[in-house]
Amino acid sequence: MSVTTITTPEAAVDAPPVPTTAPQTAGGSARGDHRLVADLVAPGSRVLDIGCGEGELLDLLIREKQVDGRGLELSQAGVNACVARGLSVVQGDADRDLSDYPDNAFDFVILSQTLQATYAPRRVLEELLRIGSNVIVSFPNFGFWRNRLQLLFGGRMPVTDYLPYSWYDTPNIHFCTIRDFVLLCQEADARIVKSMALDAGGRPVGFTAPWWVWNLIGEQALFLLKRS
Repeated sequence: MSVTTITTPEAAVDAPPVPTTAPQTAGGSARGDHRLVADLVAPGSRVLDIGCGEGELLDLLIREKQVDGRGLELSQAGVNACVARGLSVVQGDADRDLSDYPDNAFDFVILSQTLQATYAPRRVLEELLRIGSNVIVSFPNFGFWRNRLQLLFGGRMPVTDYLPYSWYDTPNIHFCTIRDFVLLCQEADARIVKSMALDAGGRPVGFTAPWWVWNLIGEQALFLLKRS
């Protein structure tokens, strides 16, 4: 099996081996991208999951990687669900509250499918790099070919299974493409350690290709970053 690699004209990006089967937990319930995130996290690490929702990923990391896990979630309903799982999660906003954390407070900081919902993505990314030794970011790729076709032929904002919202009720504020994010990493002095283009189910696209191919066929992307 080949490795998934996003190569860009600005940076060379390597990725871990692609799993030979669809990612799952022992109980078969883990979201594909959650399993890939878990594979990047070292056992016993200090972890902050930002925008942790109802705590599925954080719970997975605590159970399988024995991490010292903390969460930050905007919605009260999400916080309540996390607390019901026995997770240490507080209510907070990635745009406002990350400055409260000290430098290098965590070994891994995770922002899963949340970057596009922030008001100031560059500032948020810089804060992640400040408080975490390693930063894991995943996001939907607006450059995906179906999105392009909907804009080209329909003349309307794309609506897909993975992005099911209409333009007027979407929680997403700043859509970006894989190429946009690579350029943002350069501006924020982030070094790309590993990256993967994913399909809608969170499975890696299983062959190596130049960046423009991933920008076209990747429905999601997953990056592991460090400070430059």
